[in-house]
Amino acid sequence: MSAFTQIADATTGVLHVHSSPSARCPHVDWAIAATLGCRARVRWSSQPAARGELRATINWVGPVGTGARLATALSVWPELRFEVTEDVSEGVDGERFCFTPERGLWRGTMSANGDTVISELRLRALMASRPNDLQAALNEELGTDWDAELEPFRFAGEGAEVTWISRRVG
Repeated sequence: MSAFTQIADATTGVLHVHSSPSARCPHVDWAIAATLGCRARVRWSSQPAARGELRATINWVGPVGTGARLATALSVWPELRFEVTEDVSEGVDGERFCFTPERGLWRGTMSANGDTVISELRLRALMASRPNDLQAALNEELGTDWDAELEPFRFAGEGAEVTWISRRVG
């Protein structure tokens, strides 16, 4: 493969399961293990923002596209709240996925510093289709409502244990 067309084989990311009913946690563990293709021993802790629910943070290493596969695998359970990030890697944009029971799944492209990026073509499409409601359209594209809904769960998880999972790539 030419150096001009080479892209990264592997990337890193973080999965934050902000809240899960305790009965669902083993299923989430299995979905993570199946998606990453390795054993996952997730460390669950209580989620103060949702009484009786648990939370977990998993740092992962895997093939490019793993973030989307994790988000897809977990979005089948409508009671979960989670975020998945996939870091920028050579030749590949980063991604962030957010899921809440009320809003469903949101996806955004991430820059190297973690900002959500809206492409020029997408901005032009929004300006053409929603010129009178551009602020609301931009808020949707930026995941503003998902961030607002997840923020109490993010804050409540500070200081919790993190699980590291790595899959051999390449």
